[in-house]
Amino acid sequence: MTKSEKVEIIIRKLDEFYPDPPIPLEHKDPFTLLISVLLSAQTTDKMVNRVTPTLFSQGDTPEKLSKLTVEQIRSIIKPIGLAPGKAKAIVGLCQILLEKHNGNVPDNFKDLEELPGVGHKTASVVMAQAFAVPAFPVDTHIHRLAYRWGLSNGKSVTQTEKDLKKHFPREKWNTLHLQIIYFGREYCPARRHAREVCPLCAIIGRKTDFR
Repeated sequence: MTKSEKVEIIIRKLDEFYPDPPIPLEHKDPFTLLISVLLSAQTTDKMVNRVTPTLFSQGDTPEKLSKLTVEQIRSIIKPIGLAPGKAKAIVGLCQILLEKHNGNVPDNFKDLEELPGVGHKTASVVMAQAFAVPAFPVDTHIHRLAYRWGLSNGKSVTQTEKDLKKHFPREKWNTLHLQIIYFGREYCPARRHAREVCPLCAIIGRKTDFR
């Protein structure tokens, strides 16, 4: 089976399973999305959604949130892990947004990736989900499935992103990013994965060396 044939099957199947995939992180605007994505590093969306209501009740804009100390933010987000570093990044991020961007979240990769705690993946999520700019953020689910489906070599998330952007139509990137995440969680987990019953791996997956 060629990669183009695999791509057609993936798009068709994922559109059947998740025709309108919701954004898993609860937010109301680009700023609250940015903070939520920053907090999601090395934890689950469910855990982030547990702490952000309290955090945003204290400050849901850069101006309001910047009035909290690192210690106050850390105490709120402590359940998700890596709280000290994330709290420090949030305070620094708010200051930069106020000083350089009039309190607004920038809508370009360069300025986003200059913010504390914001890497390429976080910037990609914000660009895709807040500003509808085509991007293909690669998380652990997408990285794993791209390898299982033989669309990338699995050596790095950077390479996986390049490969997926090459294989899939640009207009599908933002939707596919969410669809693959949901599919990975529900049908194609990292552990106890059964290729023969997986709706996609049974058709297009590698037969060996699964990750």
